[in-house]
Amino acid sequence: MSPEHTYLLNKARKYCSYQERCFADVKTKLNEWNASDKTIEKIIQTLEKEDFINEERYAIAFALGKLRNNKWGRNKIFYAMTRKQIPEIYIQMGLNEIDDEEYIHILKTVLKSKKTDEKDEFKRNNKLVKYAVQKGFQATLAWKVIRDEI
Repeated sequence: MSPEHTYLLNKARKYCSYQERCFADVKTKLNEWNASDKTIEKIIQTLEKEDFINEERYAIAFALGKLRNNKWGRNKIFYAMTRKQIPEIYIQMGLNEIDDEEYIHILKTVLKSKKTDEKDEFKRNNKLVKYAVQKGFQATLAWKVIRDEI
């Protein structure tokens, strides 16, 4: 191993130790550090072997973190992980970790936090559902919450 390879590997280990990372995050960071493609592949393989990178663990942490901290719904979480090139199976594993009761509680919180001056109840509810959909929640679920069916 060259000194440059060792340096970048140690730097990547620190980067992965700070928080969960996926392959795409590490690859992007290594490209920013001007690593060659061959070096990037070797470093990623080493990090995976040493369990610094684990896509399944990442998907679960990502899904729960985005739900709890950013108040994102399943749709938005799914799309964000797809953009990070997480394999479909790990995305589903991450989404399956979301507790349904917690999910509905967060949806209710999101709907209560939205302020609207609309007087007409139908228009106000429509705006609330649109807001929930923007946050990644399912429209049918939002309507059920608004109608107190859940």
